[in-house]
Amino acid sequence: MSAIEKLKCLIIGSGPAGFTAAIYASRANMSPVLYQGLQPGGQLTTTTDVDNFPGYSKGVNGTQMMVDLEEQAKRFGTDVRSGMITKVDFNGPVHKVWVDDKLEIHADTIIISTGASARYLGLDSEQHYLSNGGGVSACAVCDGFFYKGQETVIVGAGDSACEEASYLANICTKVTMLVRKGEFRASKIMADRVRGIENIEILHNTELDEVLGDGNVVTGVRVVNNQTKEKHEIPCTGAFIAIGHTPNTKVFSPWLTMDESGYIVNNPGSSKTNIEGVFVSGDAADHVYRQAVTAAGTGCMAALDAERYLAAKGLH
Repeated sequence: MSAIEKLKCLIIGSGPAGFTAAIYASRANMSPVLYQGLQPGGQLTTTTDVDNFPGYSKGVNGTQMMVDLEEQAKRFGTDVRSGMITKVDFNGPVHKVWVDDKLEIHADTIIISTGASARYLGLDSEQHYLSNGGGVSACAVCDGFFYKGQETVIVGAGDSACEEASYLANICTKVTMLVRKGEFRASKIMADRVRGIENIEILHNTELDEVLGDGNVVTGVRVVNNQTKEKHEIPCTGAFIAIGHTPNTKVFSPWLTMDESGYIVNNPGSSKTNIEGVFVSGDAADHVYRQAVTAAGTGCMAALDAERYLAAKGLH
């Protein structure tokens, strides 16, 4: 039997929430260990330019921003490791987790910052322009500014797609919504809102067939009517995919209270979960805002909550 590692604070996830929690926990002498997970740096590593995080007056590359956060966490002593948490056992006062099905860790406190993954359509052209930052995005609030005064397309039919379309309509000359079915999935009030905006065109029974471009930037999309099978092209410079997110929380599902979509439920006004000593921050619990700055804020909250928990238990 391999030795069990005992920790005061374990942070799971390496986005803005995880690294902010690490900065605060390190400075509070909690000796945190942070596991980066499947996507070191989190969702921001799929974003080329971040213009809306305070303090970066000229903007910053998403990957570079996560490198900066990691270096700041390490400066205060965070032990950053690669590895996936593959199993947990929150039954009883000792919080047990297993890394890559091998190392067993017992942690006094755990901060979950595993984030969420945007859903994509899976088209090769979509993934190409997503990875090179040339015009495909899953976050209109994050990236819409770059398409100011231009024409954009948004794929989706739910409340968040309607919200993003409304946001884009304020800054783009035209927004075309591609709705797969004959009606919206969104609430009536949201659907009515987008129908009432002049520069939003709604195409029902329509799917994205191909993202078009010159290899570097998007110049349009080809769409298909799934009833008539007719295809046509729409000129645009940006294509936004708003078909939802999947929280990366499955490993915790037997233990933590979650909503119907798998987001971890925290106590209002705190980062506490239904398990004492287990805290949540970032997009693993947030399906509303999903911004780097809000994730960082809840990372701070989780570290402070964990520190107070340890102090109350006489462990700190």
